[in-house]
Amino acid sequence: MTKFFLSLHVIAAVLAIGPVTVAASMFPKALRRAHAAPGDREAYAALRLLHRICRVYAGVGAAVPVFGFATASSLGVLGSAWLIVSIVLTAAAAAVLALLILPAQDRALTTVGPPEAEAEAEAQGSVLRVAGRLAMLTGVFNLLWATVTVLMIIRPGSTTGA
Repeated sequence: MTKFFLSLHVIAAVLAIGPVTVAASMFPKALRRAHAAPGDREAYAALRLLHRICRVYAGVGAAVPVFGFATASSLGVLGSAWLIVSIVLTAAAAAVLALLILPAQDRALTTVGPPEAEAEAEAQGSVLRVAGRLAMLTGVFNLLWATVTVLMIIRPGSTTGA
């Protein structure tokens, strides 16, 4: 059963977290592009698509810790320090995504607005700051997930030899 849960955990991580990291990383550049070309329907559509990918796959990503806990339980490592650190880092990554990145993307979409909308000059000036902040937050999100991945592979203090 352990191999089954581990397989599901890894598959969920690859299929759910991967798209979020890529789409969130692409969003700031797409935001700058949409800002530079206010009437460009394709630029705005790309921005909306990237945000939707982030939202949908963030929800699907909830399966990752569920299968992770099932795997850890079947391995008997729920009290291991490396796992506890991984859980804390995973919670931090989820919080950065849910509380900072997704709301900032929502606000950016309303600031840039659909091609038919007339954007205010003040709001337009802040778009570049928002894009920079989103790039930084996405970097933090990606770094947290990279750290969790490394911890899952090296498992400090593990006696399995892996």
